Amino acid sequence: QMQLVESGGGLVQAGGSLRLSCVASGRTFSSYAMNWFRQPPGKERELVAAISWSGSTTWYTESVKGRFTISRDNAKNTVLLQMNSLNPEDTAVYYCAAKFGTYFTRNTDAKYYTYWGQGTQVTVSS
Repeated sequence: QMQLVESGGGLVQAGGSLRLSCVASGRTFSSYAMNWFRQPPGKERELVAAISWSGSTTWYTESVKGRFTISRDNAKNTVLLQMNSLNPEDTAVYYCAAKFGTYFTRNTDAKYYTYWGQGTQVTVSS
């Protein structure tokens, strides 16, 4: 069993930065591919960034490339999402998701993932 707890969300002006953290309980964190999703108001959840269990492979959705960076520290059971140059279109609830036993995934089906965090709100004002 694993629990994921996100933090770091908040209200920021356009052009600002936030760093989201997702801390996992359990001792097998390095066996999970970790991803960040977001759900803007009134829209479907979308995959934002993905990282392999070693951290050597990453992927970003086109709209955040060059602005967001995903990373992980397996010793601290943590995955981060550094978000720079934020704009109002980035406003959403951000979730981390874990898939056990998979090196890397870009699967967008929520049911595919083993665990989900509770989400953290990011609001970008113009």
